[in-house]
Amino acid sequence: MDVIEFTRRLIDIPSVSGDEGELARFLGHHLEGLGYRVEFQEVAPGRSNLIATTDEPPRVVLSTHLDTVPPFIPSTEDDQHIYGRGACDAKGIIAAQIAAAERLRAEGLAQVGFLFTVDEEVSSLGARIANNHSVASQCRFLINGEPTNNLLATGSKGSLRVKVSTKGRAAHSAYPEEGESAIEKLLDLLEKLRRVQWPVDSFFGETTCNIGVISGGTRTNIIPAEAEAQLHIRLTTNSSGVMKVLEDLVDGTGAELEYISCSEPVRLHTVEGFERLIVRFTTDVPYLENWGRPLLLGPGSILDAHTSHERLGKGELIDSVDLYARLVRACSANINVARTATGEVR
Repeated sequence: MDVIEFTRRLIDIPSVSGDEGELARFLGHHLEGLGYRVEFQEVAPGRSNLIATTDEPPRVVLSTHLDTVPPFIPSTEDDQHIYGRGACDAKGIIAAQIAAAERLRAEGLAQVGFLFTVDEEVSSLGARIANNHSVASQCRFLINGEPTNNLLATGSKGSLRVKVSTKGRAAHSAYPEEGESAIEKLLDLLEKLRRVQWPVDSFFGETTCNIGVISGGTRTNIIPAEAEAQLHIRLTTNSSGVMKVLEDLVDGTGAELEYISCSEPVRLHTVEGFERLIVRFTTDVPYLENWGRPLLLGPGSILDAHTSHERLGKGELIDSVDLYARLVRACSANINVARTATGEVR
């Protein structure tokens, strides 16, 4: 399998969140051609997770996501890199995982499957639905793919997405005393928010808050009656403490909080012989707890993901095939040790 050529084929199939159908069908047809049993698990009309297994129980499952952030960028390449939307996040990962599984099957290790999800870039809806799939009970290890520079992650920060809304009273802007500006109320709150001392954890590091979107008002000659800001907080401690900080901040102001999504920080399973790191982003892993012990590794840099210059080093992609195969072998060996010790797979 030419992982470079296959990665480019995947990149050239647009799959921005909400439009993953064509990519799922392509991969399903490809995996069926390799002899896998393929199932499409519907998440929403036209959107399905892809689950693929061999004739044996999938004790180790390789997983990543089908969707990308916008906009679609077709593939190109030079001597060193592949470019295009999804190059490192996460179409090169899909190619490497399939190549690794095929290598393992050729060696006689067939208790491997795939889980490719939709909607990871928005709310991990695909992972939430996949968590209750019957195949999960057969899985002992989940190797999730995200760009980690081919290092094995020991932990990933959590994620809390929040909307803060304020209301005022509309009036003619020439007579501001007759109205009440929702935008000015919001700005006062955001200024307090910027001065908050967020929790720090000895393992995960610093909690951070990004004020990602601000909106409000309708015209320059109208005192704005409504305004809102959307925040993305990268959690290093339990979300309840951060929520308490936010709720105390808005208490008595008339502002409203809406929690859009939340996932807690995760400590990940590791194996010996791999270089390690802690990642600041979150993944599908918090929503796939029924799929066994989670590991996280993938080629490429998160600093290239979501950018107009998204890219993946060809050498790093090729190396990741070896790394995924090594991880699966290590997990399978762990399962075999448990079987020998107890007489059954735990």
